[in-house]
Amino acid sequence: MTFALIAPGFGCEEQAAEKSAGAPQPSAPTAVAAPAPPPSAEPPPKLRDDCPKGSSGVGTSEKPCLASGDARMMEVKYTGKTTDEGPKFSIVNKSDSQILFGSLVAYFYDKAGKQLEVTAGDKKRPNQPCSGNIFAGAVKPGEKIFMFFSCVKKAHVPEGTATIEAEVKTVGFADEAGKKNEFYWSNPDLVPDQRPKGGSAAKTKK
Repeated sequence: MTFALIAPGFGCEEQAAEKSAGAPQPSAPTAVAAPAPPPSAEPPPKLRDDCPKGSSGVGTSEKPCLASGDARMMEVKYTGKTTDEGPKFSIVNKSDSQILFGSLVAYFYDKAGKQLEVTAGDKKRPNQPCSGNIFAGAVKPGEKIFMFFSCVKKAHVPEGTATIEAEVKTVGFADEAGKKNEFYWSNPDLVPDQRPKGGSAAKTKK
């Protein structure tokens, strides 16, 4: 009799424990993240105060002192001689500073003055670009040099070429030692893809 009375009570306690274990527990409150502070506005880059006359910019390679029209820092002429090394050019530094870096574009024309496409390589293009410290050292103000450019080879000269013309779109002005480019100048107007023989007026920057 004693066992019969205790057993039902034990079963009720077990069922109550099961119900308690299965009951949903209250969730903890979710913390709300504070909004991130707005990014601080950076001041615009400072423009150089020593850009060549008629140009303006930060002076970096990405944001050079920018010019327009027919302003140029270097005058390039084809000598009329092409050897196994390629076309030979004369280059004159028309600026007041020594130039180490150059971005040059060469154009090729037939006897009638028609611009020819460069077919060397996988794709045809209207001209042959060449850039880097391409002058074998810094070119001093007013200095005239003669150059074969490693990136304007004989293979780049289209068949039927009667004359070649070139423009230096971008220059890097060197430090006093002539070893490092301090700042850059550029005139994209000098080098359109389609350029008539003779280009714009032969006015040069002095």
